[in-house]
Amino acid sequence: MALKKKILIVDDHPMFREGLKSIIARNPELEVVGESGEGKAALEIAKSLRPDMVVLDISLPDVSGIDLSRQLKEILPEIQTLIVSMHAKIDYITSAFRAGAKGYVVKDAPSEKILQALDLVSRGEYFLDSTIAPQVVERLAEGSRGSAKIADAAYGSLTSREQEILRLIAEGQAVKQISHRLCISTKTVENHRTSIMSKLGLHSTMELVRYAARLGLIDLDHWKS
Repeated sequence: MALKKKILIVDDHPMFREGLKSIIARNPELEVVGESGEGKAALEIAKSLRPDMVVLDISLPDVSGIDLSRQLKEILPEIQTLIVSMHAKIDYITSAFRAGAKGYVVKDAPSEKILQALDLVSRGEYFLDSTIAPQVVERLAEGSRGSAKIADAAYGSLTSREQEILRLIAEGQAVKQISHRLCISTKTVENHRTSIMSKLGLHSTMELVRYAARLGLIDLDHWKS
């Protein structure tokens, strides 16, 4: 009898995690071995349990799910990632796939669609809702040319910590807030900020926000008044 594929769920809403576990239980080839509401804890769980697959949200309290996907790939290169998120914007979706995700489903998708995504992604295949697939393919094609390619390369030059701080700054968090959240000194945050701006060739916080939005790391809607 074949071993079940081990799954780690990462989402900061306990009720949604319970719903996902109920859906996953309908596939006898899959088994939830761990869950977390935060990215940092999820990394430790992944190191310990070494799951075959992670199902995660983009909006986590301590790190972007997109960044977490990259970090998980660093420690477990063979892990398969399925994003289940409330965000349906093309920039989020394309950024997720560039970060190594194999599938992307919106949270209000029917359970049958989530099951289909789980099945395909667990076998190393790609899954994306057919209604948005053409737009994503077009955006990925655009991202492989010109300045978008340069932007992606620049982002890739940042360390995982710098990527994390970039997102937090772009979300509008102050240095003291970031220091408290990440348990590092304000001076360390400022040093990281200087390094980020230098590597990306940015000169102001607004430029940084726009850059993060282009990569789909944040949603600009909450900045609009």
